[in-house]
Amino acid sequence: MSPTKTLRTERSARESVDSGRRFTRSASLLDSTVTSNDVFDRWFADQRVRNRFEVNRIPFKDLRGWQFHPETGNLGHTSGRFFTVEGLRVETNWGHHPSWAQPIINQPEIGILGIVVKEFDGVLHCLMQAKMEPGNLNTIQLSPTVQATRSNFTGVHGGRGITFIEYFRDPERGRIVVDSLQSEQASWFLRKRNRNMIVEVTEEVPPHEDFVWLTLGQIHQLLIQDNIVNMDARTVLSCIPFDAPNGPARWGSASPFREGLVRSMSADQGSLHSTGEILSWLTDLKTRHALVQRSVPLQEVEHWYVSADEIGHETGKYFTIIAADVRAPNREVTSWTQPLLAPVDCGRVAMIVRRIDGVLHLLLRARLEAGVLNVAELGPTVQCLPGNFRDLPEEQRPPYLDRVLTAEPGQLRYDVVQSEEGGRFYHAENRYQIIEVGEEFELEEAPGCRWMTVDQVTRLLAHSNYLNIQTRSLLAGLHTIW
Repeated sequence: MSPTKTLRTERSARESVDSGRRFTRSASLLDSTVTSNDVFDRWFADQRVRNRFEVNRIPFKDLRGWQFHPETGNLGHTSGRFFTVEGLRVETNWGHHPSWAQPIINQPEIGILGIVVKEFDGVLHCLMQAKMEPGNLNTIQLSPTVQATRSNFTGVHGGRGITFIEYFRDPERGRIVVDSLQSEQASWFLRKRNRNMIVEVTEEVPPHEDFVWLTLGQIHQLLIQDNIVNMDARTVLSCIPFDAPNGPARWGSASPFREGLVRSMSADQGSLHSTGEILSWLTDLKTRHALVQRSVPLQEVEHWYVSADEIGHETGKYFTIIAADVRAPNREVTSWTQPLLAPVDCGRVAMIVRRIDGVLHLLLRARLEAGVLNVAELGPTVQCLPGNFRDLPEEQRPPYLDRVLTAEPGQLRYDVVQSEEGGRFYHAENRYQIIEVGEEFELEEAPGCRWMTVDQVTRLLAHSNYLNIQTRSLLAGLHTIW
């Protein structure tokens, strides 16, 4: 290795260690002189009062700029941009269903999800946005600095420009701390990915009434409340390379759980499986299992119907596709119509965790989903709409589902209802849970499952397509428990 490359590598390593330490310090501060909690509460409440939005369901015939293709039945925009709702046929030797067909959202472009960070009085703060999304239950949620599809930031919609997009498209504006391609919901999106970024700046950032500076500790307090921090913020926050905290517990006295979590965040603590073993196991699963994805006309997808105002499954399970009319005065475009995917029920996303020799381990499950890019990603222990499995025999129910559904309140370390991405999904919610089990819970893993430490999981986030978005939301939630 050349001396120049060696120096560059050493500098990068020093910056990484320094960033982890500074992020951890920011997470330890639950209030800020830049934006106090009281000021934030008033600002956020004012955002919800001042920015009145209307989202009304409409029949498909009232969509403007959208139409069903006369030959395929696919639902798309007349510009050929944004996204389409089309059919997908899946064939696989994974699981109990070797083939099926379904509608899926095809959005073949990579968007940007980015958070600007800046030091104030020696403490890193995140620039967060109050953003309206048509599918959110409460309309406005806390989002990253920038949350934009390529169609948005290239101006296809013909509206105003994206505020602060320059910090993520011009590498000279700041220091890139996090930069990785990560997937979105592969059951509903076809091979969809976004660029997750964190950029540190030192220059003065112009104030904007829709944006606010918060410490990570303040954001973590919001992550333990229902439907405040949106999905796009959670996925970026999950990528933060925290150092293991060595100070007092943020939420009162220390506990064996916290001690196990802190040890799990450290690279030099014991893990049940090495990272090399985990990657070899996952590679072997991908090699032994086939996944054939074939786009088909929406009108050829069996067991799904198209009515005047929805596309749905004949059993009433899974999801529907609906149309909405949106009025949003502070968005780049102030009114529009669009299709939205609406799940039929609140989902359950749960991670079972257990201390092994004093080190907290997470039980992850490799998941094949219809639109996944590369056969499988690591998901939570359980991820499903429980109602879809109510009438199925035990061997066809997800492993550990009954264990999750019967968890005792004293085992819940995190239990929050969170919205999924409101730009494409309508009132999509999951109950996110972290459930601690004791030594009575078997260490032997069900097929497709592996125990991993927090450090192992976090290191995989520097790369693409290892951890699905539900796992990343839970990891963001786990970081609130120090």
